[in-house]
Amino acid sequence: MLMSSGSFAVYPEESGVFNQLMPRFGDLRLLTNRRKLLQLWFKTTLFKNTGLQPGQVEQRVLKECRTAGDFLRIVMEEIARTQGVERWTETSNENLVILPLIKAMIPDALVIHMIRDGRDAALSMDKMGWLRRYPWTPKRSLLVHGLYWEWMVRHGRKAGQRLGRDYQEVRFEELVARPRETLAEVGRFIAQDLNYEQIRAAGVYRIDVPNTSFEAELRQPEFNPVGRWKKAYSVEQLATLEALIGRTLGELDYSLHTPVKRLDDSLEVWKMRLLYPRIFSLKKWVKFKTPLRRLFPEFPERLLFKRA
Repeated sequence: MLMSSGSFAVYPEESGVFNQLMPRFGDLRLLTNRRKLLQLWFKTTLFKNTGLQPGQVEQRVLKECRTAGDFLRIVMEEIARTQGVERWTETSNENLVILPLIKAMIPDALVIHMIRDGRDAALSMDKMGWLRRYPWTPKRSLLVHGLYWEWMVRHGRKAGQRLGRDYQEVRFEELVARPRETLAEVGRFIAQDLNYEQIRAAGVYRIDVPNTSFEAELRQPEFNPVGRWKKAYSVEQLATLEALIGRTLGELDYSLHTPVKRLDDSLEVWKMRLLYPRIFSLKKWVKFKTPLRRLFPEFPERLLFKRA
């Protein structure tokens, strides 16, 4: 929607800067690392889709870039300049878990945290195969994705408390139900006019073709991505998921379907609550705090970070 407003650079990709390039190439204060980054990046679809030529960014990156934030800023500024606009956006779910670091690298960044009902989010992530299936819980993938949603949302909201007025939460359901009003709120936050009719008419990228893992539903007369969970879960699945993430759903004012007396408080639920957030945090630590990530340069984003 922001890209369709006419005020922002159009780049139809997640840049991969923070969750792929930064862990892979390490300290960008080192000229050798900057050269290695550019050498690979110029061969990928991520670069091809910028619409830039190597010469438009190479010297700036080699001379000015010291952090992943610098790299993103340089690239997006050149895209914006080429397209005759002044502002740009970056999006990735995984940015939520490193917001303080991103803010330190790009001090004037404004953060919009889009929050969606975790029961719908878990369905979409599971259908996309967002997380690898853990062998000890092969039939619990939906529940694991629900816990991942909760872990991500809690990281984002905790960081938001530190960011203060530079952070805003937007509900996905409100954007679908009340797009004009919701966009007006976002527009005030970012000091930008966001005209809903103009955005619909421009139809850049996913405004024209909705981004959904349930593509068959696009052929239905009344496509609606909100509340899919009400029909998609079995009674047992929904009760267990709400037992796992119900506290966070409640904090966000999402009403629970399962009566309190039926919420599962079994040993399995207790173990999942204890285990998976620690697994997610360990993976985050390995990826962003250790050099081990560089030993597996194509995992786990090998499908996105592909060669052109």
